[in-house]
Amino acid sequence: MDACRRLEEVKEKIIKACERSQRKPEDVLLLGASKGVQPAKIREYYQCGLTVLGENRVQEFLRKYEELKDLHIDWHFIGRLQSNKVKYVMDKVSLIHSLDRESLAHEINKRAQVLGKVQEVLIEVNVGNEESKGGLKMEDLLSFYERALTFKNLKVVGLMCVPPYKEEPNQVKPYFEKLRKLKEKLEWEFSVKLKHLSMGMSHDFEVAIQEGATIVRIGTLLFGKRA
Repeated sequence: MDACRRLEEVKEKIIKACERSQRKPEDVLLLGASKGVQPAKIREYYQCGLTVLGENRVQEFLRKYEELKDLHIDWHFIGRLQSNKVKYVMDKVSLIHSLDRESLAHEINKRAQVLGKVQEVLIEVNVGNEESKGGLKMEDLLSFYERALTFKNLKVVGLMCVPPYKEEPNQVKPYFEKLRKLKEKLEWEFSVKLKHLSMGMSHDFEVAIQEGATIVRIGTLLFGKRA
């Protein structure tokens, strides 16, 4: 199946999921999760209209960034980020989805200060309490967010999660609901408006949209199986 057709099919699914939830399709951002996708293929999708892409690994991202420099891609970093790698991505990404510890917040703030920018970030929450995954414990979120507010060159604009994998998408719904309620709690406690909920991937993004996702991270459904 060609890139443009795949992209249109995913967009159509997003539109229908929004209609079912009485939401506006323009309120949901489609991010192409491009880990393992070759630059030539990304270029093809870009020409079909996919302009927001998310990478998981710094080295792989840097190679692609150089090779696709001529395109106006809005790059996001969506994977676990080591503090010593922050300096390599700071001037290249508009949003970091995976802030989950104070040492990382310090490093992002420091590097953003050097660049004279305010770096937008999402706090990743481990909604399934899985040992194998990154993300903040749910009970630590409020105090962590309060500390994040003290950083002048870092701005939390929402939350992100990678819930436990379930064969049946509806089984994931409670995790998306948890993340939405955590966002609402932060908004209430701190009198803020958080723009984003980054949740939902290829097999469960329609359920995520029903629960308020504003960014869906789609990989396999767009690009097929990758190495």
